[in-house]
Amino acid sequence: MNETPDNDSLTELHKQDAPGSLAVFDSKGFLSRLTRRPGIYQMFNAKGEILYVGKAKNLKNRVSSYFRGTGLNTKTLALVSRIADIQVTVTNSETEALLLEQNLIKTNRPPYNILLRDDKSYPYIFVSTGQEYPAVRFHRGAKRQKGRYFGPFPSSGAVRDSLAIMQKVFRIRQCEESFFKNRSRPCLQYQIKRCSAPCVGIPSPEVYQTDIRHAMMFLEGKNSTIMTELAEQMESASMSLNFEDAAIYRDQISSLQQVQEQQHISGASGDADVIGCAHQSGAVCIHMLFVRGGRVIGSKVYHPRFGIEETTPELLSAFIAQWYLGSGREIPPVLITVEETADREVLEEALAERSGRKVVLVNRVRSDKAGWQKLAQTNAEQNLQSHLASKQNTYNRYLALQGALQLDTVPQRMECFDISHSSGEATVASCVVFDRNGPLKSDYRHFNIEDITGGDDYAAMHQALSRRYTRLKKGEGKLPDILLIDGGKGQVTQAVEVLSELQINEVLIIGVAKGSDRKAGLETLIIGDTGTEVVLRSDSPALHLIQYIRDEAHRFAITGHRARRGKARRKSSLEGIPGVGPKRRRELLKHFGSVQSIETASVEEIGKVSTISRKIAEDIYATLHPDP
Repeated sequence: MNETPDNDSLTELHKQDAPGSLAVFDSKGFLSRLTRRPGIYQMFNAKGEILYVGKAKNLKNRVSSYFRGTGLNTKTLALVSRIADIQVTVTNSETEALLLEQNLIKTNRPPYNILLRDDKSYPYIFVSTGQEYPAVRFHRGAKRQKGRYFGPFPSSGAVRDSLAIMQKVFRIRQCEESFFKNRSRPCLQYQIKRCSAPCVGIPSPEVYQTDIRHAMMFLEGKNSTIMTELAEQMESASMSLNFEDAAIYRDQISSLQQVQEQQHISGASGDADVIGCAHQSGAVCIHMLFVRGGRVIGSKVYHPRFGIEETTPELLSAFIAQWYLGSGREIPPVLITVEETADREVLEEALAERSGRKVVLVNRVRSDKAGWQKLAQTNAEQNLQSHLASKQNTYNRYLALQGALQLDTVPQRMECFDISHSSGEATVASCVVFDRNGPLKSDYRHFNIEDITGGDDYAAMHQALSRRYTRLKKGEGKLPDILLIDGGKGQVTQAVEVLSELQINEVLIIGVAKGSDRKAGLETLIIGDTGTEVVLRSDSPALHLIQYIRDEAHRFAITGHRARRGKARRKSSLEGIPGVGPKRRRELLKHFGSVQSIETASVEEIGKVSTISRKIAEDIYATLHPDP
């Protein structure tokens, strides 16, 4: 493949023998001629439809990675299987490739790229600074008027909240020009102390301009400076015996202090966007906090349809590139992320080029910024759980599961079991229950496993299933349509044996076995009665439902195990010894000072305690020193 030495971007095409040909893509021949320069690549199917757009620092290395023999996730394998053509555009730099990539994603919306649906313009606060009595108003759209624009704000509600604060604190007008110019007396806003009535010239232009300056400082986050100035003006007014103005300044200071107290996090300064990211069971949630002037002015939640990205750094990188570079959105000087993004330096360079100033991406932050970061991530995780548990989303996944397993009816109820322990200690089995509305937490159960060899997961599963379904067989609850087992063929065999012993034939048993590299999306389903193995596509809603239930069972099992382990470790070694009740335990501890001293004492020394007989002393010693 030839490379021209000039600086223009080049498009290099690899075509099949004929349009629409179903011939297998000749990846070996294509890669042998591919350049190592930076650029973007577009993948097409046999119908000429675009599948994916990507950028690369080294095109040959990046595109070659799609055709390696191992290490590809299921979604990437599905993408590669559909490739009939690859088109490559060489660029002068990786940054130029990133910008071109985002333009193509926005234009073509390829199915294997992360996609955002929210392209609306964001609202601003407009200050008509060129007037004698400027107005402060809500603005959305083109910035054609002369004045200052503050924003963007995440929502119209955030703008109106800020406008309401400024109206209360600084009493500046928000009316339209036609209304302002035709007043002969103050309007109702003046009566309720939300405007100083500049329409009839009550405040002088100089006084009003001071209020406007303070309002703009408020939007810039300079509350401390404003309060210092107001305090000086209040003191000056008091010294001049102008107590009415002093009271106004006092009220303004009080209102500003209240505003600061209402902020969840205050004390920092500057502008930043804070981005949290959570992904689970085929779904992604991005939660953004918008910080302007050191104040959290609002937030947004997004559930983008993601492509072949599978790690948090990859998801963040794809989201940030499309969010800021694929639109005309304002870019703050700092982006705070929950983890370091993939291609961080390239993203910073591209963002700086687009915004005209330095932009940094940080994930290691302290103090107030760490509080914002934690808040964004917590909200991302909670919103993801709400999204996964939403009734409509859950029911659609149930329908997909019916189709994937070729069931006669849509499942009504499913149960999933998992085992948790620490090297065989404090083994606990969990049972979580889902119906068509999502998790049915009132029916969740923990089973403390006893009398088995530590670490024997098969025996633990057999015991938990026996206890659970013996009760259900007696009519103490509802049988599920599907029983999910977190594990492979061994665990499934235990489930088949238990239900067979109890003559329960109407429950479909499915094992959920992790793939060879234990990555989500590579699970194998094992059908209990036939042993058939089923592999669903990684983007299958049916698989996402199974992953969600499996993950919930895992979480619930770990919760139960940790509680049991903690209780066992808090329990005194003296408890459970026959004849040693609370009173004798107190006497022993009073005499020896600690349990450790009792453990090192002989039978004779233990017998010296007034309430302990020789027989009880021997029992205590035997319990604390079991035979090896």
